[in-house]
Amino acid sequence: MLSHTSIEHPWFTESRANKTNPKADWYVWADPKPNGAPPNDWPSVFGGSAWTWDARRRQYYLHNFLDLQPDLNFHNAEVQDAVLDVLRFWLERGVDGFRLDTVNYFTHDKQLRENPAKPWPKDDLPSNPYEMQIHTYSTARPENVEFLKRVRQLTDEYAGRTLVGEVGDSDFAIELMGEYTSGGDKLHMAYSFDMLSPDFSVAHFRRTIEGFWKGAKGGWPMWSMSNHDVIRHVTRWADYEAAPDQIAKLAITMLCAFEGTLCLYQGEELGLTETDLDYSELTDPVGLRFWPENKGRDGCRTPMVWDETPQAGFTTGTPWLPIKPAQAARAVSIQEAVAGSVLSHYRAVLAWRAQEPLLKIGRQIFHDAPDPVLYFTREADGKRLHCLFNLSPEAVNLPLDVKGNLIGPDVSGAPQARHEGGTVHLPANGWAFIAQGEG
Repeated sequence: MLSHTSIEHPWFTESRANKTNPKADWYVWADPKPNGAPPNDWPSVFGGSAWTWDARRRQYYLHNFLDLQPDLNFHNAEVQDAVLDVLRFWLERGVDGFRLDTVNYFTHDKQLRENPAKPWPKDDLPSNPYEMQIHTYSTARPENVEFLKRVRQLTDEYAGRTLVGEVGDSDFAIELMGEYTSGGDKLHMAYSFDMLSPDFSVAHFRRTIEGFWKGAKGGWPMWSMSNHDVIRHVTRWADYEAAPDQIAKLAITMLCAFEGTLCLYQGEELGLTETDLDYSELTDPVGLRFWPENKGRDGCRTPMVWDETPQAGFTTGTPWLPIKPAQAARAVSIQEAVAGSVLSHYRAVLAWRAQEPLLKIGRQIFHDAPDPVLYFTREADGKRLHCLFNLSPEAVNLPLDVKGNLIGPDVSGAPQARHEGGTVHLPANGWAFIAQGEG
């Protein structure tokens, strides 16, 4: 993360020493209210106030995350220059680019205005009070864009480098994805948490994707369904699954049909489920603080399972988090020997996406279809690829007056669709790709 340093960083050690040293303004410091309270009501993502009192300076410092991670003051030009020097250090050593965490958290409101409340039913409050505010002033400030332009300008000095941003905000993430990737002078691509949610509906996927392109102005998205911060998607969407492994196969097939860059999270190609952990096994501050209503992120962070040796081939020592039998049973070595496994399906679908031109250059255009069918086309050069996905555990028949051939990845063990008599027959958790030629 560029937004903060460790509390043990030399910069912070100097900054907290007094109010007059050269780095006194390198972090976000603020005086207390007359009653000693923090300067405003901004909460930390990990619970509690985003402000911690420092007895040495007699001031509060801002930390959007842990109190061990004080936020840098990006309103200070020297701070921006210093951070850019860090990036240049790695660019000079040949890195391919940067994945910038929580890319909308760099700048804050100079006036420290309080965020507006987010309406919540009194009988259904979230476990984490951070979700009870709209973070209008603590994140995503206009000055953020200007700093991203400086990062892009630096990165462009080195050929073939790429900037990927994570937009960590649930209120206006899609709009920020578009803004932060538009114009060719900021990020190359960005992703948000919109597809990392429990929502598995036609309306949600359509709203998310169309919402990005509506305001992108030349920007480019990255789509992901799992990452290190959320419950794995095969567990998150299990209620929609008709049979074991079908959600895993449907999800990657659907993801590969979306316009944009794909991001896969370790273990999803094995169909790994969320690991069930005891409180004593947790390491994540979120789980430790909000257990059991929020068990934290450790369940999706257990090690990759490679083979049937102790610790699944991940290490010869003791891993930070345990490997449980449910995850070990899905090891790469086991799935490679099974036709129709999730791993073989991922390989086939990704290979097909790489060789199918319309999935690389075709614009994505949505079409109305009754739930639970997600229907869009990818179109380019007078050709269309009709993409249909059944998001339910029940078979669906969809009238569709389209002439063309069923095509798709060469997979085994997947539900087979039929297209005949002006109707597409989609099996439970099934899909169909219909290719139309010139027209």
